[in-house]
Amino acid sequence: MIGRLNHVAIAVKDLDAATATYRDTLGATVSEALPQPDHGVTVVFVELPNSKVELMAPLGEGSPIAAFVERNPNGGVHHVCYEVDDIIAARDKLKAQGARVLGTGEPKIGAHGKPVLFLHPKDFLGTLVELEQV
Repeated sequence: MIGRLNHVAIAVKDLDAATATYRDTLGATVSEALPQPDHGVTVVFVELPNSKVELMAPLGEGSPIAAFVERNPNGGVHHVCYEVDDIIAARDKLKAQGARVLGTGEPKIGAHGKPVLFLHPKDFLGTLVELEQV
């Protein structure tokens, strides 16, 4: 069902500092900051030959990652994102197997302009999983 690893997301307090670390220290190519108000985050993508790293910072007071960043002020891995061919079919199969889909269960449009869903970390070895339709 899951395909390629799309990205690993790291939640950070200071997006500019995190971007500079990847760009200036590691020599990576990074995108411009992309506010994602529907998700409560601002993201930057670090381009890698085989995948991406998503740096994400809280956007607004109601950000769903604000508590994570508060608990991890130096930042930390927040989720992994896998590609799927059909997000609705993947969701339905996972739900039938007992997996919990976060939110309403309906896909939202993610930072890449494609439908995404998140799966409860308690169902996936303590890891928040994002599915993105390719």
